[in-house]
Amino acid sequence: MWPLYAAGFTTAFGAHGIAANLGGAGEGAVTSLLVLGGLLALYDGAEVLLKPVFGTVADRVGARPVLLGGLVAFAAASAVYVLADSPGWLWAARLGQGAAASAFSPAASALVARLNPAAKHGRVFGSYGFYKSVGYTLGPLLGGVLVWAGGLRLLFAVLAVLGVAVAVWALLAVPVVPPLPRARQTVLDLARRLTDPAFLVPTAALAGATAALSAGVGFLPVSGAVAGLGTVATGAAVSVLAGCGAVVQPRAGRALDAGRLTAGTGLTAGLLLAASGLACAMVPGLTGVLLAAALIGTGTGLITPLGFATLASTAPPERLGQTMGAAELGRELGDAGGPLVVAGVAAATTLTYGFGALAVVLGCVAVGVVAGVRRGIAGAR
Repeated sequence: MWPLYAAGFTTAFGAHGIAANLGGAGEGAVTSLLVLGGLLALYDGAEVLLKPVFGTVADRVGARPVLLGGLVAFAAASAVYVLADSPGWLWAARLGQGAAASAFSPAASALVARLNPAAKHGRVFGSYGFYKSVGYTLGPLLGGVLVWAGGLRLLFAVLAVLGVAVAVWALLAVPVVPPLPRARQTVLDLARRLTDPAFLVPTAALAGATAALSAGVGFLPVSGAVAGLGTVATGAAVSVLAGCGAVVQPRAGRALDAGRLTAGTGLTAGLLLAASGLACAMVPGLTGVLLAAALIGTGTGLITPLGFATLASTAPPERLGQTMGAAELGRELGDAGGPLVVAGVAAATTLTYGFGALAVVLGCVAVGVVAGVRRGIAGAR
């Protein structure tokens, strides 16, 4: 399991270590809030298109080869910007990193489920989410230190080395998990499965969580800069977000396995906490940044292990990669859409109203989850 946790750490550290520092360290490349929103969304946009594809490939050839190939590709994409430091290559490197993450992220999730019994899914997905949250925590903070010491190129160089190291570790330690026999599936069968409320409800909650997380990591540093905080200080403040998620996720997963928490209750509470955090981000100064980070982190920490454990328990085992890839598609739509909502509203008004608009969106998603729970379709365990 450790190389799989390391793979989760890698995608989180890479995505948010760069995202949290683009606003303050991307001179020449980041010329406006809209450009910043585009760069934040580019990584996730690639994942939106490719994660379902690679999830299906993992079901066909096995998740381990897709995991290894994605990690190697992530390292290569990171090296691109190290070798060619220019605004155009920054966009290319982020696109390449997103495409590579779309391979190894759903493959790692599928392996987490395949290598553990259903009764432990809450716990293992909580642990997987914990190490991703460690990546989210160290990304803004350590990323800020690396950018301060050597600019964005040094951060990309560290990511290239990390991708290679985790790929070698996975090659040596992750067992071969052969693909399961699969019955023929028509396009209509796939559409029915992916429109089943048992799939849609946890996926919508995961999308809302990642929208809040991505917007918080990308734009809370901007609010911190307005309050007079430097790069390292804003990175440390935003790391509170991921730190809260890291603390909550394993506990939420264990509570789900023990029956002390249902998926429906946890998903709804998480969405409301994240929405409250975005509302707090409207408060100017350091207080607003810290409150927003803590509440968003706690909300996403509740949602992530519960959402994935529910999906893993209801997915056909032979279609697990496809299901995780499709769920990751929903997450990445949120991950890309969150910054775009905030940036779009901020461009027309101010960043304060951008945070408020996304808070309203998450409140609407929470209402939808409540409706799903009342109809008995949330897949609660």
